Amino acid sequence: MNFPDVFWSFLASCFFAAFCAHKLSTHLPRRHVTGRAHVLFQDLIRYGKTKQRVQRESCVRAFDVPKRWFWHFYAISVVWNGLLLGLYLNATFQHQSYPSWLTGLLDILTDAPASQVPQLSTLLLLVLLCVHSLRRLLECLLVSVFSDGALNLMQYAFGVFYYVALGLTVLCSDRLGRGTGPLLSQLHWSHVAGGTLFIGASVMQHQSTVLLAGLRTGKSGAVETLAHAVPKGGWFELVSCPHYLAELLIYVSLSLVVGGLSLTWWLVVLYVLFNQALAAQLCHDLYVSKYESYPRHRKAFIPFVL
Repeated sequence: MNFPDVFWSFLASCFFAAFCAHKLSTHLPRRHVTGRAHVLFQDLIRYGKTKQRVQRESCVRAFDVPKRWFWHFYAISVVWNGLLLGLYLNATFQHQSYPSWLTGLLDILTDAPASQVPQLSTLLLLVLLCVHSLRRLLECLLVSVFSDGALNLMQYAFGVFYYVALGLTVLCSDRLGRGTGPLLSQLHWSHVAGGTLFIGASVMQHQSTVLLAGLRTGKSGAVETLAHAVPKGGWFELVSCPHYLAELLIYVSLSLVVGGLSLTWWLVVLYVLFNQALAAQLCHDLYVSKYESYPRHRKAFIPFVL
């Protein structure tokens, strides 16, 4: 098992443990719920509107940054993964080697030798990752309406690091690629299936983002309120957080693009599953507790399941 596998396994395990701990915490006696350790744990796993009901000390709030800074993550991803895409294209078509700093970093992360054959899967992964990041960046800047919600500095640092790690994971998995021959000859049904799912999940996420923004804007598009309201329409009729479900489906599509047999990318999917499930459950719990008329048939994340 190479370092990316260990890394994504560790993250998946951490968020699975956090999800289980949160579910169990709902059954704890009140004296434990109000304890400092529990409050700190809740502060670490929550952000935005779900953080507002936690009784947080001033020393903890001092490390808050605005949730609207989410766009920073996607801007960094566009620049970083766009750079990696450019370097990969240069290596593929101009037969230029990676810079020594990047080659050295990849050598540290995996002991697999550099692939001598350009991989169509790697090229598609980098392109889709850049497209996804650019879309989310534009949505954050032009569509989403952020309130005064916050995330702590640790969550912010993790968000910055995450997309850097994701791009490096693409290049590490490239070294394990099995494609042979010209790029077009490597085209496989999994590329088509993954690309199709990516488009469908991206449309689903965008539509959900537009519906959420519409809760705070009028017919003219001008912001009328920053208050939270019950989302309706589209996939919101089935789950509280369809944008999180779409995020999971996007990563499933990326795993399909690499053939659906990459342990590394299924570990990434597993991490995204537990990460998004936790975030969705926190949002769902807030909706249920805040709105008496909230639809009881809605699940948090996966229709009819979770």
